[in-house]
Amino acid sequence: MILLRGFLVGIAFGMLLIGSEVASWSRIQDMFAFADARMYLILGSAIATGALGYRILLRSTTTAKTGDSPYRVPPKELTKGTIIGGLIFGAAWAVVGTCPGPIYALVGAGLWPALAIFAGAIVGTGLYARLRPILPH
Repeated sequence: MILLRGFLVGIAFGMLLIGSEVASWSRIQDMFAFADARMYLILGSAIATGALGYRILLRSTTTAKTGDSPYRVPPKELTKGTIIGGLIFGAAWAVVGTCPGPIYALVGAGLWPALAIFAGAIVGTGLYARLRPILPH
């Protein structure tokens, strides 16, 4: 039942991404060209909502399902590897016009070229896993 609920929420979220044009290549290109502030407002509101939810979660006594410890995210240092990875991610996002999340929505909407983007994401993830030991930290 949990899988079904997750699947249905995913479908609804995908429909929201497609209907609001957040997954639109032209909207992404306009964002990177600083031609339209809409995407920045959407991303900013998502960050603010996530930050607020995380703050509330940290102050709650709710514990993770995997154990008795409360939810915590260990701090992550800003390293050369993080900066390089972020630049690669941003460049790929600008070129293909989507980040990993909306790929599923694009495929679900019948935009079959998104399968090539999905394949690239899978190959890139596998390549990162293989090269991680020698990449800058």
